[in-house]
Amino acid sequence: MADLPQAPEARASLIEYPSDFPIKVMGAHRPDFAQVLTEVVMRHDPDFDPATVEMRASSGGNYLGLTFIVRATSREQLDALYRELTSHPMVKFVL
Repeated sequence: MADLPQAPEARASLIEYPSDFPIKVMGAHRPDFAQVLTEVVMRHDPDFDPATVEMRASSGGNYLGLTFIVRATSREQLDALYRELTSHPMVKFVL
């Protein structure tokens, strides 16, 4: 008999906590994009330093990529952050 797949909550995490974890976010290049998303990140990592955000514009200048290095303290924290980022109307995708 084949083993049933485990529910996501039951799987072991490949990440050791706490650890620094990079999150990349891409969206339309707007003046307030970095500020708004930094505020989202800080809700999940209050010690995040906004000065560490890396920004890279697309070659055409229409999109902006942001990299946030967050201090991941749990899988639940990362899941909540990903959910909030991916559901944000300014965000095209999150890696």
